[in-house]
Amino acid sequence: MSRSARPLTSARVLHKIKALSTPQTSSECVINRNPRNLERLRIAYKPGGYHLEKPGRSYWHTLEINSSGRYVSADVKHFENGTILSASTSEWAIKQQLYKTNDTAAFVNLGRVLAHRCLQSGITEMTCNVEAVQGSKLQKLLQTLQDNGVSFKEPSRLPNAQPWDAKRHEKPWEVSEEALEAPISK
Repeated sequence: MSRSARPLTSARVLHKIKALSTPQTSSECVINRNPRNLERLRIAYKPGGYHLEKPGRSYWHTLEINSSGRYVSADVKHFENGTILSASTSEWAIKQQLYKTNDTAAFVNLGRVLAHRCLQSGITEMTCNVEAVQGSKLQKLLQTLQDNGVSFKEPSRLPNAQPWDAKRHEKPWEVSEEALEAPISK
């Protein structure tokens, strides 16, 4: 029996998958494994939504907070892929550290956990359409997220440069020589 005519076994299939999924070590082959890379470069598509929608849908990531009588959950949702990150006081590891799962301390600690998860996954900016009353538990959760490094303002999408444009926008991945030579003043 020839090598190509042998029946498929799970070991042969696993070997083939490993061979295809390992990156090549040549200098020409670059594989981008970060699906959010274009969003970080500000050139990815950002949906505009409809002008009658409230709140608008012009975001890459948004924060949704759900509070029930017993638990609080916070989700970071992508406009295309749905929920990316979530944290809830119903999770065993979080629930074991709390006295109550819906008091002010629970909201603050949920903000800390969600901010840590966001920073670990590389999400530092998102939109937040949640309106919070000053001094409320919800406002403390949002403040904790901001204090731990998450911004609630996403950068705008870079406009496409046209050939007839007199001024081209500076791209975030390019460093100009003027910026390097300028003295840093404090």
